[in-house]
Amino acid sequence: MTQHPAALDRAAQEALVEALRSAVRLAPLFTPVMPRTGRPFSVRMTNLGPLGWVSDRAGYRYQPTHPETGKPWPAMPQVLLDLWQRHAAYPHLPEACLVNFYNQGAKMGLHQDRDEEDFAAPVLSISLGDTAVFRFGGAERGGKTQTLKLHSGDVLVMGGEARLCFHGIDRVLGGTSTLLKEGGRINLTLRRVTRPN
Repeated sequence: MTQHPAALDRAAQEALVEALRSAVRLAPLFTPVMPRTGRPFSVRMTNLGPLGWVSDRAGYRYQPTHPETGKPWPAMPQVLLDLWQRHAAYPHLPEACLVNFYNQGAKMGLHQDRDEEDFAAPVLSISLGDTAVFRFGGAERGGKTQTLKLHSGDVLVMGGEARLCFHGIDRVLGGTSTLLKEGGRINLTLRRVTRPN
């Protein structure tokens, strides 16, 4: 696992937020639910790229269309593809960019990203807005964990042995960034979904 602090400067962060606003007009944020219980997540989400990750009573999966509008996901901004090529150390482009919006009080329990076919590709995470307390452990649930803070503009790469680590967001530290007018945090995770031919 590698953290790249301030990989995006303030101007680049602001430009990316504007691009995300345009994308969200086409693919509105929605609230996913847990497959078995139907319990709603505390984050709202959408996706960019050819495929998008969704969770509902039918399960976790990637699909090419928004679950509410039925329309294809918007394209990823070039800046995201550039970050992938700079930091992912993987020869194929990402196919999905999951956009999670955390308002005050939102968090994400410990989980693995394992709905993809090719674990050789890393997951690349980009943080925008308020600082988050990120918790991560090993590949087995219930092991020892540690935390680090993810600040606006940071890029985190989970690859190699860390690709299947359990990880989550304990909390978002309100008031730590002025990037988003109403506060909160946006997290973008770039993923390669299918195994290249």
